[in-house]
Amino acid sequence: METSRTAALSPGYIQRRALSSSKFFNNGDRTVLPVLIVGAGPVGLVLSILLTKLGVKCAVLEKSKNFSNHPQAHFINNRSMEVFRKLDGLAEEIQRYQPPVELWRKFVYCTSLNGSILGSVDHMKPQVSVAHFSQYKLMRLLLKQLENLNFQVRASEELVGLNHGILRERQILMGHECLSIDASNDFVTVTASFFKHGEYMERNIRCDILVGTDGAGSTVRKLAGIDMKGERELQKLVSVHFLSKDLGQYLLNERPGMLFFIFNTEAIGVLVAHDLKEGEFVFQIPFYPPQQNVQDFSPEMCKELIFKLVGRELGDLFVIDIKPWVMHAEVAEKFLCCDNHIILAGDAAHRFPPAGGFGMNTGIQDSHNLAWKIASVVKGIAPFSMLNTYETERRPVAIFNTELSIQNFKAAMEVPAALGLDPSIANSGKPKQLIALDFILDLEFGGHHVHRAINDGVGAVLPSGLQRTILDGIFAIGRAQVSEFFLNEKNPLGFLRLAKLRQIFDEGKSLQLQFPAEDLGFRYLEGALVPACNSVAGTPEAPTGRRRDYTPIADPGCRLPHMNVRVFSNSSSKIISTLDLISGDKVEFLLIIAPIESSYHLARAALEVAEEFKVSVRVCVLWSDENSKGIEVGSEASLAPWENYIDVREVKKSPTSPSWWEICKMAAKGVILVRPDEHIAWREKSGLVADPKKEMKRVFSAVLGFK
Repeated sequence: METSRTAALSPGYIQRRALSSSKFFNNGDRTVLPVLIVGAGPVGLVLSILLTKLGVKCAVLEKSKNFSNHPQAHFINNRSMEVFRKLDGLAEEIQRYQPPVELWRKFVYCTSLNGSILGSVDHMKPQVSVAHFSQYKLMRLLLKQLENLNFQVRASEELVGLNHGILRERQILMGHECLSIDASNDFVTVTASFFKHGEYMERNIRCDILVGTDGAGSTVRKLAGIDMKGERELQKLVSVHFLSKDLGQYLLNERPGMLFFIFNTEAIGVLVAHDLKEGEFVFQIPFYPPQQNVQDFSPEMCKELIFKLVGRELGDLFVIDIKPWVMHAEVAEKFLCCDNHIILAGDAAHRFPPAGGFGMNTGIQDSHNLAWKIASVVKGIAPFSMLNTYETERRPVAIFNTELSIQNFKAAMEVPAALGLDPSIANSGKPKQLIALDFILDLEFGGHHVHRAINDGVGAVLPSGLQRTILDGIFAIGRAQVSEFFLNEKNPLGFLRLAKLRQIFDEGKSLQLQFPAEDLGFRYLEGALVPACNSVAGTPEAPTGRRRDYTPIADPGCRLPHMNVRVFSNSSSKIISTLDLISGDKVEFLLIIAPIESSYHLARAALEVAEEFKVSVRVCVLWSDENSKGIEVGSEASLAPWENYIDVREVKKSPTSPSWWEICKMAAKGVILVRPDEHIAWREKSGLVADPKKEMKRVFSAVLGFK
């Protein structure tokens, strides 16, 4: 088995000097790749697609020799699906191939998969555009997109010659491990190792920007000497990936769901149903070293645990693989270093507990924020310093989502607490925050704290076999709380516990899947935007772990609100979303105006200034139902000689539905400038600007990072 060669390097092993933050790219030097991405997970592949579509040359290094078939992340939220809409029909493909929503809309709480149902929570009210789609399936679709963009996946054995320093664009090199980073020149040199002909070999690759999307244990982050801040190693777990069409068919017919929280006297655990029709599941099991280790979890031992959770044996159960992982709640101290030549994204920059599915989704949105900014710098539209806004905007979102994930765990603790499995009982002297963080997916009776007491207290001097017996015995006592003797309506204590459980579900206090207000409503307060002096949104509310509905707002830093509009042109009058008006194939801003003379005047000024800044701007003239006279003629005369405009008319859900400008909470003569990532860069509520040309120069200077 291949061993990591970076282990011998100390953290921060990177040569560097002060690189010029004002310089542009080595565009004339064919030996320097504009962007090198380390890590071919979903975040790295999405970034490579976005950059390529924007005309930026890039390539990808991946440490593993093969792509994993482990399901891993599986929930794709609203905002990520919107990003995927721009990737040549990727969102539609996901919707087509994912299981029907009726099969995964619920979390089910039960004594076993064959036993009594304690309750269930429907997370699809109302119906929204999210997806339940295993990570390895998403990876296949992303690789298919990259193949269509002429990317090649290359194994190290296929490489002919080293060609030191030169790596062609549109390649994904498998089995390449990042050893060192040298940022002492006007470019970054990455030394990577690969295994060929029975020995390790090395090659040097030069790039202008290095992006680390290499996961929670990021080598790029460690070599750059960037620390993580937060709670480390909340729990060690083993993820058991298995198949059973027998189990899948049973759940399909009797109790379909996405997550199954199972509480009985023999086992307590969480089962993730990735695909009921195919019978594909993942079982999460905690383990407690040194009393336990990963090797203890053999396929046979895992099968026995699964049978206990199911409530019967399964004749066709097949364990595919068993993978350990560690739960963290941390955010990198910085997302950029070496004068913005080294950048972190995804799990390399932030590591969340899995509650709410924020890990992969936050990473995908990192890539979306970063791609247009890198493209702006590569194309000479913006200075290198503009990349500072990536950290300015995305790091606060990562910190917020970390806290939200923790809060969601606290909500999840309500269920085991109601059943008498309250870790705080065993840890009354501990701070409540630590107790909440130690919820653990298996919901054992204070398992992490009990384990810590054995390791750090008097139990540490006992023989390891006796320590393990004690640990198992304490867990067995805890699981007795969910025996049929306690947990039934005829037992007064059981009656009270079941009543409390129903209250938790009815009031939405259990583990939540969707957070529309946070998925769609996150807002950048500063960065590549012009802050509003009369903001509607105000300071973001602290995360609570409860589901909150999304309220559209058109303040700077917010995602552009969605509304269906009808496009008017000589060739068609199709209906699209306002979000579809932003191009995914070039760095282009969108200016939304009303069809009035003052707005046309400002639009002409914006187009003129955009030419000076060498940036593309498309004008969208949005006609309302009340103000549609003249739409047949359109805006040609008012915007001549410029032709980069589109006339659209709002499509209301009903006659009483709010208009576009009412949704945006603006006057009907307002103006909105939207960035290439669909976030608002600037807006003027009244549309009245004394000197349009001067104002647009101020706006583009601020957004693009010119002083």
